[in-house]
Amino acid sequence: MAAAATAAEVQQLQGRLEAVEERVFGAAGGPAGARKIADGMVKVHVALGNIASKRERVKILYKKIEDVIKYLDPQYIDRMAVPDAMKLQFILAEEPSILAQVALLEQVDSLKPYLDSAHIKAAPDHAARLQRLSQIHIQQQDHCEAVTQNIRLLLEDYNRMTLLLSKQFVQWDEMLAQMEAAKQVKPVPE
Repeated sequence: MAAAATAAEVQQLQGRLEAVEERVFGAAGGPAGARKIADGMVKVHVALGNIASKRERVKILYKKIEDVIKYLDPQYIDRMAVPDAMKLQFILAEEPSILAQVALLEQVDSLKPYLDSAHIKAAPDHAARLQRLSQIHIQQQDHCEAVTQNIRLLLEDYNRMTLLLSKQFVQWDEMLAQMEAAKQVKPVPE
């Protein structure tokens, strides 16, 4: 499995390298004397290896690269700074929260058959119908707003008319009261 993954990585790197070469030197049918980048990189690697083999300090440095990589790992500090007992205490302190999350995940898992039902799977098929119904709903809302505005105008006219009629009836009542008062106060002939 690891060999297959490594082979896939090598093929991916070769593809990327060929893409870089194509960008630098042009298409595969480019100039005949063009050097390949891979050849240049191999020569540089060999030269660095020769230099490194002659220098004792560089040999030691190459041996220490694995340690440097280990020390640069962000989890290395966590392993060094936080002992296992403290990690266990962190986990135990979070136990209620973890159990609550487990319960929620189990609930989601129990509801999974509803998500896999034929009704949910058929939902995309109903999208056009839903869009049409949405348009009808929007039109009906607009019509409802227009009817509401019309009713509001009619109520305002009704209220205005009722007010005018009330004022008219009050004036007629006052006139009638004045006439009745004038009729009752007539002086009696002597």
